Amino acid sequence: MRLGDVVVGVDGSPSARAALRWAARQARLTGGRLHTVTAWQVPSCYGWDLPGVPYEDDLDATAGKVLTTAVHSVIGDDPPDLEVVERVEPGHPAQVLIDLSARAGLLVVGSRGHSPLAGALIGSVSQQCVQHAHCPVVVVRGNP
Repeated sequence: MRLGDVVVGVDGSPSARAALRWAARQARLTGGRLHTVTAWQVPSCYGWDLPGVPYEDDLDATAGKVLTTAVHSVIGDDPPDLEVVERVEPGHPAQVLIDLSARAGLLVVGSRGHSPLAGALIGSVSQQCVQHAHCPVVVVRGNP
């Protein structure tokens, strides 16, 4: 990763898609690479047979599909004016993004993701990134 690169957290939510759009525009303006990041961790109920809760065998592959789908729907398959790096990382999303921020020029996150506390004004991942990131952070609200 280079210092001018832009890191954006992507979880497939509308807020994350808005952040991805914003981050792609910023990376184009500054000439940096765009690192799209999805983090995953094993849920505490993993392996339980719960009604209405899908069981995913390969969490890394599933997270990768979410990331690729979001990236392709927002910025296309192979944009000629932007270098896009897709990263799927194990770990808590906030910690993964904070760790990557140490080598980035800018970290971009959505204001709310796929949290059960969707009514919060700013999501816990966004809040942790703002408080602990090693580079400037932009929190994108709404659908720009």
